[in-house]
Formats: sequence, C-alpha cells, structure tokens
Amino acid sequence: MTANPGKTTSEQMLALVLKSLEDDKAEDVVVISLSGKSQIADNMVVCSGRSTRQVAAISEKLNEKLKQEMGVFSKVEGKGQGDWVLVDAGDVIVHVFRPEVREFYQLEKMWMEPGAADAAT
Repeated sequence: MTANPGKTTSEQMLALVLKSLEDDKAEDVVVISLSGKSQIADNMVVCSGRSTRQVAAISEKLNEKLKQEMGVFSKVEGKGQGDWVLVDAGDVIVHVFRPEVREFYQLEKMWMEPGAADAAT
C-alpha cells in the first residue's frame, strides 16, 4: 500500500481491512469508532461469515494482507473453531462471527451509541 499523505496509518489500515472483508464476501460489516470510548484501538469492525470455514478464511486472508501490505503482524484468536475470530491489528480490531454467534453476543450493541444499534439491525 502506498503512503497517502491525507490519511493516517489507522485510516489506511481501516481501508485495507474493509477492502479485504469486501473481497472475501464478509456480510453485515459494521465499523465502530472507539475514539473517546477506549484506548485499545481507533476502530472496531464486526462482520459475519456464513460458515466456520468462511469465518476462518476471512480472518486468515485479512491477517495475510495486513502483514504483506502494511507490515502489521496481527494477533489472531479463535481461528481453530471458526465461530468467532478476533484479529487484533493494533489500531483496528476485527471480529468475524458466524451469524448465530454474532446474534448471541451482540457485540455491536455494547460499543455503539444508544439508538445506533437499533438502526444497524
């Protein structure tokens, strides 16, 4: 990825994450800004894959793109089971769920502004 003087590294990373998720057919992608809410990251992305195999593939390809295009070595947890995979790239944290697991945990509602979660569903 070439440096864009108008974008921060965090914005470039978020753009790369969203492009990767789109390429791999992730569904119901939601971006949650964490600025002013937490110092763990700038953004959180939550999305779904249709099966355990797709969830694992989405996270694996994302991890590779982050490494190859930005030199970011992200931490990946949960890929073995494929129900809920966490990709922690520092500035951007990505949660990839199977739809049933995502519905059970409702992670977006915990971080979104009141009323925004209702609009997202």
